[in-house]
Amino acid sequence: MTAAPDAPDDAEVFEAERGRLTGLAYRMLGELHEAQDVVQDAWLRWSGTLDEVRDPPAWLTRVVVNLCRNRLTSLRVRRTEYVGPWLPEPVAPSTDLGPLDTAEQRETLSLGVLQLMEALSPAERAVFVLHEAFGHPHAEVATLLDLPEATVRQHLHRARERVRGRRRFEADPERVADLLARFLAAAAGQDLGALEELLADDAVAVSDGGGVVSAARRPVEGGARVARFVAGLARQAAAATIEVGVLNGAPAVLVRVGGALTVVMQADFDADTGQLVRLAAQLSPGKLAGVQAA
Repeated sequence: MTAAPDAPDDAEVFEAERGRLTGLAYRMLGELHEAQDVVQDAWLRWSGTLDEVRDPPAWLTRVVVNLCRNRLTSLRVRRTEYVGPWLPEPVAPSTDLGPLDTAEQRETLSLGVLQLMEALSPAERAVFVLHEAFGHPHAEVATLLDLPEATVRQHLHRARERVRGRRRFEADPERVADLLARFLAAAAGQDLGALEELLADDAVAVSDGGGVVSAARRPVEGGARVARFVAGLARQAAAATIEVGVLNGAPAVLVRVGGALTVVMQADFDADTGQLVRLAAQLSPGKLAGVQAA
């Protein structure tokens, strides 16, 4: 079959989908370089198949999801040997990660939510990402994953419970920025009372130093303990430059020492109460390399 002179070729079709596929793989794996490797593997499988594929976006989605599900198995073995808590690799705003139009799409990119997704099985994570981040209805997800629709609904229900519990994270960027500014003001003043008011009773702070730099080896749990932990960080960062930028589609705290980015923090707030429920602090130098100029 000969394509029309103006018909797109394999590369053009694939490049039109690259950002969406990268965003899909990143949400599945939590590491940009791993996601890019998966997308490159998908390209190798795609090259030369255009004339044989009826629905290129669906075909590519299925390939990327299956590659990610396979890769998650080996990644999780590696992460069980990680020094201290593991957190995802932050992503610069210049990276195309697919649609960010809805609260659900933005929420699935936050460092805290990506870390919570580690508790999901590969199938549950695939269902959650396809439905919540990319808007595929249950029937489409079932077709993409070769699963019964009833199983897809069960996976989605369990994933939502494990990721969100009984509450939903605030995803409006303007409100998050306002809550973050109040949190930073309280932290800068080392005001434990003000900090505790801004923290949920069951707030959690997670730090990832990767065994390379000093960081809490275990999550800090409870509003009062997190308040003391944050005040301590503020004292240590007295000589640092602190600003709010955008990473992973949401406001993030960027801490620089001597011009070099040393910490990225992202907070998840309860949409109903406005209280901080989860603080993710990425300190591992290898995971900050890609956002140094953010």
